[in-house]
Amino acid sequence: MRLASYNVENLFDRAKAMNLDSWEDGRKILELHAELNKLLGELVYSVAAKTRMVAVMIELGLEKSDTGPFVILRRNRGSLLKRPKTGGIEVTADGRADWTGSLELRDEPINEVATQNTARVMAALQPDVLGVIEAEHRPSLLEFCNTIIPAVGGAPFRHVMVIDGNDARGIDVGLVTAQGFPIGRMVSHVDDLQANGEPVFSRDCPHFEVETPKGTTLTLLVNHFKSKGFGTVSSSNARRRLQATRVRDIYNGLKAEGVKNIAVIGDLNDTPESAQLEPLINGTDLKDVFLHPSFDDGGFPGTFGLSNKGNKIDYMLLSPDLFSKVTASGVFRKGMWPGARPKRWEVFPELTRPNQSASDHAAVWADIDI
Repeated sequence: MRLASYNVENLFDRAKAMNLDSWEDGRKILELHAELNKLLGELVYSVAAKTRMVAVMIELGLEKSDTGPFVILRRNRGSLLKRPKTGGIEVTADGRADWTGSLELRDEPINEVATQNTARVMAALQPDVLGVIEAEHRPSLLEFCNTIIPAVGGAPFRHVMVIDGNDARGIDVGLVTAQGFPIGRMVSHVDDLQANGEPVFSRDCPHFEVETPKGTTLTLLVNHFKSKGFGTVSSSNARRRLQATRVRDIYNGLKAEGVKNIAVIGDLNDTPESAQLEPLINGTDLKDVFLHPSFDDGGFPGTFGLSNKGNKIDYMLLSPDLFSKVTASGVFRKGMWPGARPKRWEVFPELTRPNQSASDHAAVWADIDI
């Protein structure tokens, strides 16, 4: 069977801010959105908070309308603000109880060619079991599998599952499998909590069990750890280490129950030598498929962007029993933008511009005899 993991970076719609050519510009908008949401959620609005709200609203293009280029301010009841004819914004609410509504990111469709190239990656890989990172939800993933993949000559997956996670943007993790590889038991860890009561996982760490045609059970923990892009460096690092520690504990618990064929897959958003991933990389007997004798990295050590060493953030970590059954493995980059001077790898003919990339991530795969 072929196991793969792929960060598809959403399939149909995603926040407009995340589709900007400049990653820094997009990150700034997402950070402003998060800051304003936090301010709006305060029970009491201080003078300083109101002043900052106005400044952030103006930066987000909300000075003249509740609809900005990247966000929508929905005001359903009560009074939050007014816009004087002389210009500017005045926050009239004194706290969250004075109004009902929300601040939402505006979505837009993903470039059509990019979506088709995502399908081409899956069709070319032909995985029997594929962990999907950054899917909006099950209906969109199911539609993608049933319509877009066949449209580019691929075979649709028989089983499709996404469990909603903790990310309000709809960036979830899921699993798709081919005919003969039914998804059995599923366990969500979306409610695992930190000491402060906040969720451990930014998305979820779903535990899926898949039965192979040989009658063997494959156990998967699919992950998307906290990114480096939002929040302070120290808080993001601490969150990833906490997530790695919790996955370690889940893995060790499964082993203690006698489970042997376990894979931890997904985008862990850090490098193998980082202190953040140390509990998982060095604190377990899991083995990185990149270290298997059969592994073909295509001449580049990373999985994201231009695939340099510091961009190795996508993983397939296998239990010793599973690692011993690997017969071939590698990285698939034909859907990634290869750079221009010179081009680093071969891509699909349909990929002629960066915004047509299937994803900024490579797919990681392994053929396993189970």
